[in-house]
Amino acid sequence: MKLTVGPNQFFWKADAWAAFYDDLAQSPVDHVSLGEVVCSKRLPFFQDRIPDAIAVLQAAGKTVALSSLALVTLKRERKMTAELAEMGVEVEVNDLTALAHLPPGTPFSVGPLVNVYNESTLRWLATRGAVRICLPPELPLELIATLAAAAKDVGVEVEVWGYGRVPLAISGRCYHARLHARPKDNCQFACEDDPDGLPVSTGEGQPFLAMNGVQTLSDFACLHGIAGRGAGAGRGWRLAIVTADRRFRADLHIVPGSAGRAAFGR
Repeated sequence: MKLTVGPNQFFWKADAWAAFYDDLAQSPVDHVSLGEVVCSKRLPFFQDRIPDAIAVLQAAGKTVALSSLALVTLKRERKMTAELAEMGVEVEVNDLTALAHLPPGTPFSVGPLVNVYNESTLRWLATRGAVRICLPPELPLELIATLAAAAKDVGVEVEVWGYGRVPLAISGRCYHARLHARPKDNCQFACEDDPDGLPVSTGEGQPFLAMNGVQTLSDFACLHGIAGRGAGAGRGWRLAIVTADRRFRADLHIVPGSAGRAAFGR
């Protein structure tokens, strides 16, 4: 059993971003995915910190992957995605267009935003070079067990969602910009004001979703069907995470913005 920490989904100041990975290097995790998944406009604010973060994590014995954007729509975003393949680090694919920039046979991992719902998709990704696949968080445990068995047959490691706000959708529109009556191209980085997402309630005042720029997230942090809200929902819990056929306990300090995953297979 291994633990993976997924990429920070929110817009943090560079010092806070770097400090998070410095702290993570001392934590009991095995694999870390980092980079910008949600909005390419955020990347320049911490891009120069990425090489140091990779070095710190690798020195601590962690394996590292660089995450691609979940939605590539612009020419500069295609260029950014292509440059990931030149960094000399495993790439976590969150949009299948990233595969166009990876030579066939290049090892890569697959993030939870790619819809791997059946054995055929999993096997195709394996033939393309996938060595690690994080299954979508909405999958039931029965299907996870089926996919884990298929992954074992082709030598692919499977990850399941452990804890965190569930990523539900990516849009071409920026919710934060619209809330402040700004065009997307002049958003003035409004999402920075909500480092754990902007809560959204129903007309009756019930917590519903969280907005994160162009991303929609669950209002609560999910742990395989167990939902937590409130001040303690995002940090410092002792977790019992159930995967397809195994159970483990982990003492983790959960930080808003990160997503924990459990990995098994191979």
